[in-house]
This record gives sequence, structure tokens and C-alpha cells, in this order.
Amino acid sequence: MRGHRFFAAIYDWMLAGTEDAGLRDMRAELVGQAEGRTLELGAGTGLNLAHYTDAVTELVLTEPDPHMAKRLRDRLGADPPAAGSVKVVEATAEDLPAEDASFDTVVSTLVLCTVEDPARATAELKRVLRPGGRLLYLEHVRSEDERLESWQDRLERPWGWLAAGCHPNRPTATTLAAAGFSVEPEEGSMPKAPPLVRPLIRGRATLSA
Repeated sequence: MRGHRFFAAIYDWMLAGTEDAGLRDMRAELVGQAEGRTLELGAGTGLNLAHYTDAVTELVLTEPDPHMAKRLRDRLGADPPAAGSVKVVEATAEDLPAEDASFDTVVSTLVLCTVEDPARATAELKRVLRPGGRLLYLEHVRSEDERLESWQDRLERPWGWLAAGCHPNRPTATTLAAAGFSVEPEEGSMPKAPPLVRPLIRGRATLSA
């Protein structure tokens, strides 16, 4: 994958205000629930690393962009998490290098907006989770406000050019439910973020019976 060198270089700076305004606390509350063998989807530059606890016995960090992955490895080397063994794997969400039912927890934060094929990616999440496992998610999503929803659709393509393929108008809760997850998201707002990407869902999802 060619990746996005410039976007990777400015990503932490771009999110700094949002992190300080409350996103970091949201990450901590969510990621702190991970336990057992855990996979993080699209780990980026590693902004979740500090929030893993020793309840995580093994942590697999997937990241398809080589420039993001380099920064992830650098952060991991400088400040490793409290989790057990940790490794970085350069892989896409649509093709996870993992056996069926091999993870207790999957973490996805601000990732499903950028995957090329959301249906295939969520099917992969379902495949790698063991029975009784949990998906911990925090994602910006399509607005329920008709006016903002319209702007998300109009600006989807130019926003994607600016934000390395981000789609601001994805109905992620619906996509997760279609993949077989039981989803009861807490709705909220991305702090100090452009209106286009402000609508937010977060929570825990399990596989429907």
C-alpha cells in the first residue's frame, strides 16, 4: 500500500484539540474495557496505546498504512502499554491475518469511516471474534439531522481527499447490525470537531444469537 505520508505526519497534531477536549477520555473509558487476546483495527499512530490495561494478555495492532505503522512502532517502543505481548501487523480490515474465533476483544476507533469495504470489514470482525467476545467501537457516523446529512453527502468526496479516504456519511451502526452484531450505541458528539464528522456513536457490541 502506498499510504499517506503527509497525513500520517500531521495526524496527531490534527486531532490534538479534539483529544484535549474530551476524545482522549472517551478512548480511555472504552479501551480500558478490553481484556484477553485483543485486536485493534487500524491502530493509526497509537493514540489508544496508553489506555490498555494488564487485563489484555496479548495485543495485535493492525494498520494498513506503512507511514502510520512506522509512527505506531515508534510510539510503542517509546511508551509500551500495560498489556501483555504486543505486535504490529500491516494488514487491512478486509483481510485480517487471524484465525476464526481467535480474539476476546476487538477495538475500533475512528476506523470504519475509512475502510474500502465496510461490509467485508465488519464480516471480518465477526469472523475473528470468539463466541461471547466483544467489539468496542467509537466511530463518527452519518447524521440523523437531514440538513447535516445532506452536507455530509455533498462533501464526501472532497473531505475524503483531505482526510485520507475518510467517509463522513457512513451509517456504521446499521452496517454492524447487518454483519450480525447486537448494537445499542450511545450517541454523542465528537468534541471540537468539524460539524461534518461530529455525530458519534460508541459502545460495546456482541454477536447476535
